[in-house]
Amino acid sequence: MSYVDGFVIVVKKKNLSAYKKMALEGARLWKKHGALEYFECVGDDMHPNIGPYKIENFPHMTKAKSDETVIFSFIIYKSRAHRDAVNKKVMSDPSMNAF
Repeated sequence: MSYVDGFVIVVKKKNLSAYKKMALEGARLWKKHGALEYFECVGDDMHPNIGPYKIENFPHMTKAKSDETVIFSFIIYKSRAHRDAVNKKVMSDPSMNAF
């Protein structure tokens, strides 16, 4: 079974382009140091209507405003130990100073 780090992030819609640029660099960096996969998912249809079921959605959970969108990102590793080793390498990489 894989190990996953997941994050929910609120970003101003006007800053989405800059966020995407940063996310591409993050993906390159984490994969360079061994992450299996790196995903950044921008919210679109965030208010599902699924019959009688009450669904807790990300905009509600994060209290996102109308000028914001929600990003769900996650990184996949082989194991917790693999994740710890990759993150240690990422955090000591000189290119992290760009963030």
